[in-house]
Amino acid sequence: MKKMKVAVVGYGGMGGWHAEHLLKSDVAELAGIYDIKEERSALAQSRGIYAYPSYEALLNDKEVELITVAIPNDVHEEVVVAALEAGKNVICEKPVTISLESLDRMIAAAEKNGVRFSTHQNRRWDVDYLAMKQIKESGEIGKVINIESRIHGSRGIPSDWRGEKVHGGGMLYDWGIHLIDQVLMIFGWDVKRVNCICDNITNKEVDDGFRLDITFVGGERATVEVGTYNFIAMPRFYMRAEKGTVLLSDWREEAKVVKCKYWHENDVLPVKTAAGLTKTMAPRDSVTTDTYTVAKPASDVHDYYRHFINAIRTGCEQDVTYDQMRTDLKVILAAFQSAETGMPVEL
Repeated sequence: MKKMKVAVVGYGGMGGWHAEHLLKSDVAELAGIYDIKEERSALAQSRGIYAYPSYEALLNDKEVELITVAIPNDVHEEVVVAALEAGKNVICEKPVTISLESLDRMIAAAEKNGVRFSTHQNRRWDVDYLAMKQIKESGEIGKVINIESRIHGSRGIPSDWRGEKVHGGGMLYDWGIHLIDQVLMIFGWDVKRVNCICDNITNKEVDDGFRLDITFVGGERATVEVGTYNFIAMPRFYMRAEKGTVLLSDWREEAKVVKCKYWHENDVLPVKTAAGLTKTMAPRDSVTTDTYTVAKPASDVHDYYRHFINAIRTGCEQDVTYDQMRTDLKVILAAFQSAETGMPVEL
């Protein structure tokens, strides 16, 4: 099948990432890039990539069927809607926008012009997340009670637009959108309540970290945490279920599972600690538990473009649906409200 021609708007960090992957794609062909900064256009040309002289020139290129937008969050809508109105399918970098009203206008433009619109939730292909989702869906350790998902670093927010409120900066929008989307993909999209605390350690204008507690309608709970001033990182994932526990240190490791085989409550012997005896915290042994690891699932980040282009061509449902895009954004906006008021927010 003939490859779909794709152009990238914005040739910064993620725009460059998209261009690089499109050059290797089996379903897409990079037609070129457009960037308002001349030095970035020159950089693309030095690498043999065509740089459109203007956004209008890109929109007028009839061979381009799909445009990927990778620019600061606050200017997504204008660029996305112009592309949709020109009859182009669009992928917009996350977060898709910073208000529900803006998102609804973009969705309306896509529907009016009979084209597809998606946001780049590429971390649905992360192997650590896929391992946790696989374990949960297998039912091997019973109903999941709660999941903790964390990303910790120690270098603060990058010194670019991500540190500025006007551009939709901060960690809730930057990393939070990914981690929220992942736990919703694991537990489902029926969110009942959120409670959030934000950090402003290295940046007073936007959050440079946060802790978000999500309660689902079914009673399950998720904790999503991002820190940029953590010199010792906590585990990437921690899961508790009715029949066991899962620990995944980071994406390079396999998930460790400890499954409870027998309860044996009456056979627990007290253990001696510094302050006295305890039965409550007596350790388990191999008689009552099984310990094993789960291999990292197979994953190919190119599947995002494969699936979206297939949806464009066949009319099937796209991976990242409009309802999912709305719910992700609703959770983030409710998290900001919770952090500002110091109170939980019902969805």
